Amino acid sequence: MSWIFLFFAGLFEIGWAIGLKYTEGFSKPLPTVLTVASMMVSLGLLGLALKALPVGTAYAVWTGIGTVGTALLGIWLLGEPATAARLACIGLIVCGIVGLKLVA
Repeated sequence: MSWIFLFFAGLFEIGWAIGLKYTEGFSKPLPTVLTVASMMVSLGLLGLALKALPVGTAYAVWTGIGTVGTALLGIWLLGEPATAARLACIGLIVCGIVGLKLVA
């Protein structure tokens, strides 16, 4: 169950990271409220996951999910560059996440 909590914590991390862009410096009320709510859910789920998972592994996987998801959504939603080097680096992060899951 802890891995499920961690997975969803990572998804909510993506939500708040992308949400920050849409708050426009916290000047837009609805995106700001949704972003802050996503932050709270993400941290709450991470806390639940940490009851059973090692903190180093859980934190690395949480930030990895957030990093990969945010980078991919940045490419898809925000028109950020999708260079081969950038995609290869994202792939390396995914390999690290999988590796941590396998050894934890």
